[in-house]
Amino acid sequence: MSKYTLWQGVIPAITTPFNADGEVDHDFLASHARTLLDAGCTGIVPLGSLGEAATLGFDEKVAIMRTLVAAVDERAPIIPGIAALSTDEGVRLAREAKAAGCAALMVLPPYVYSSDWREMSAHVTAIIEATDLPCMLYNNPVAYKTDFSPEQIAAIAAEHPNVQAVKESSGEIRRFAALKSLLGDRLHLLVGMDDALVEGVCMGATGWIAGLVNAYPKESVQLFELARSGGSAAAADLYAWFLPLLRLDTVPKFVQLIKLVQQMVGLGNERVRAPRLLIEGAEREHAIRVIKHAIASHPGR
Repeated sequence: MSKYTLWQGVIPAITTPFNADGEVDHDFLASHARTLLDAGCTGIVPLGSLGEAATLGFDEKVAIMRTLVAAVDERAPIIPGIAALSTDEGVRLAREAKAAGCAALMVLPPYVYSSDWREMSAHVTAIIEATDLPCMLYNNPVAYKTDFSPEQIAAIAAEHPNVQAVKESSGEIRRFAALKSLLGDRLHLLVGMDDALVEGVCMGATGWIAGLVNAYPKESVQLFELARSGGSAAAADLYAWFLPLLRLDTVPKFVQLIKLVQQMVGLGNERVRAPRLLIEGAEREHAIRVIKHAIASHPGR
């Protein structure tokens, strides 16, 4: 790992851009990844929830990984989300990630089926053991209806040396302290919810798998660095400006909302893949007011 450092800094959960015909826009995907790295981001996480992975086919996922690996040219790690309907599909996707040149994996519980601990452990173990790549567990019980408790995460880490990190998105800030008390520095802790960034860093998180960074990369990096170097007091002013936008990451239509922000600041378009549809009506009007206020009140104006 001499080329770059895993699990530290701002690591965008990159959105998946679509052309007007609904196909993945690989040209923009590549240029957007480079834009994020130019702003100071330290890696790229494709194929997560924000990347609309559940609506992408297997071959589309592999193509996205290859595009990003080529685009960053070893400047930073590509860490794809490994999520699938079946364990077999997850294992195959993990192996394709390694073959494509990805540096690490973000391991998710299975889509749709809300497994118990025995099944969940078997599923993630199969993916973790499919390659020798470093792995980050992704705990997001709100989205996936499966919760990795701190004790379960500790058990998985004890059995698998290549499990190096956890992306914590339960919304329970107390989880960071619980993980630290059980694991010490065994795992890197990463914030997975945008509006818990400062709190997570203050509790020991070393990285941020961020969403609004797709629209505001420089501001995201600045916020993380302020929180890391000076704590909540140093980050307070920028955090106050950013929070209305960051809260767009924690609602059901976060994909549409973040893509709308990207479009309004000139860093993408709002196209999504069905069953998602563009937001409209009062919901859209409210979002646009929030975004316009952020643009007008930007600290750099």
